[in-house]
Amino acid sequence: MTQPTDAARNLGMTLEMADTAVYDRAVQRFSENGIRLPTFAQLADPSTLPADAVAQLEGVHRDEPDARNLFRVHWFNSLDDPRPIDVPDHIELPSELTGVEARIVLALGNRFPMIRAHKVLAAYACLAPSIVTGAFDPTSSRAIWPSTGNYARGGVAISRIMGCRGVAVLPEGMSRERFDWLDRWIGDPDDVIRTYGTESNVKEIYDACNELAKDPTNVIFNQFNQFWNHMGHYTVTGRALEAVYESITATTPGARLAAYVSASGSGGTLGAGDYLKDHHGAKIVAVEALECPTMLYNGFGEHNIQGIGDKHIPLIHNVTNTDVAVAISDSSTDALHTLFNTPAGKTHLIDSVGCEPALVDSLVHMGYSSICNALAAIKTAKHYRMTSDDVIVTVATDGSEMYSSELSEYIKRRHAGGFGEADAAAVFAHHLGAVDVSHFLEMGEVDKNRIFNLGYFTWVEQQGTVFADFEARRHQDFWSSMRTMMTELDEHIVEFNSRTGLG
Repeated sequence: MTQPTDAARNLGMTLEMADTAVYDRAVQRFSENGIRLPTFAQLADPSTLPADAVAQLEGVHRDEPDARNLFRVHWFNSLDDPRPIDVPDHIELPSELTGVEARIVLALGNRFPMIRAHKVLAAYACLAPSIVTGAFDPTSSRAIWPSTGNYARGGVAISRIMGCRGVAVLPEGMSRERFDWLDRWIGDPDDVIRTYGTESNVKEIYDACNELAKDPTNVIFNQFNQFWNHMGHYTVTGRALEAVYESITATTPGARLAAYVSASGSGGTLGAGDYLKDHHGAKIVAVEALECPTMLYNGFGEHNIQGIGDKHIPLIHNVTNTDVAVAISDSSTDALHTLFNTPAGKTHLIDSVGCEPALVDSLVHMGYSSICNALAAIKTAKHYRMTSDDVIVTVATDGSEMYSSELSEYIKRRHAGGFGEADAAAVFAHHLGAVDVSHFLEMGEVDKNRIFNLGYFTWVEQQGTVFADFEARRHQDFWSSMRTMMTELDEHIVEFNSRTGLG
């Protein structure tokens, strides 16, 4: 079995027992509270979940703070069925909407429990290894979740249902819906820490966490440098998207998985691309905001595509395995979010564009970063002149329900007289009909190393990562050495459940 490299271990990829006393307290806490942990193999293929755990889902709503919802931390949920479904819910965007022949498919992240976004998976992937190795004490420590929104909410949700205390650290300018959710889930207002700025102010989050880390009872689960985040998506999201691809191409043997598209964010969801590249040869397309084009132009700025961190390269982004960098403007995501979620916009899509009403109704499940991913997929299809045999898969990280207040403000600011048919036609023509291949970079070796090098300033100079460990990530053996660790982690989870008497 391949073992993680020394650099990977130094950067947190270890399953050695940290503290047996802490481990024993975690076992007791989970036993007393009836908390059983799913394995990542089960989350990747929910048909393998224990029958009794699935049966118990009948009695719990997916948005409740109930430990049984751990068995819903996967892509195979639906809005109606309390049990796992056979294929993850997804949207295939028609050519009438995209203007390309390639098949563009988005898996729907708002089917995840509690936060209605896929970041709850990343949070579980980061906390579970610490629980089952005695590295985090649920009876006394606070789990600190730095984020621009959804990961912080996911961390708070996972902490609460796993009997821990979670603290959200996020910029004060994020959508009101994020903070409304936190108000409902967190009892102590001090456990919501608002930092300066908006989506682009990630360093301020790090600075707050560095202060919090001075208290040894605070444990920082930074999604941007937690390689378990990468591996959780490699294992679970990668296989879920594979299931979607195999389902939609079951009767089209000439199809190929041409590309996987994902906004950079923490770099975690891009890990699914590594899986799809390993198993299907898919190109990996990393997306960022044009208003802050760090990968493309070493740029900086501020934007409103909530769900994408920027102005730095995440430590867990496998840059040298990425094939394309592309930028999308928040003017497009703002406008299309309005098109997809207003009566005039929906009418235009049905009557003038020719989209099916059911498809138009499903666009409500696409939030800002979801629309960003779809636009990047269209650019990718156009750049490579893809045909109907080519499939591009991506994720709708969350739905429009997280941005209702943003929609109201946008219409008030940009369409004072209301958003009407003429506005809908103009938005469609400009932001979908005129999608081009600008701000699109096929990354050669020079580009990959340039973008990789940008990470030095955040991780070595600012955050104190050992240079040799930082540099080791340039090479693919660093990443491939971690692939078998999820099997070992699952073995630890099975043993932990056995110790609690709940296995």
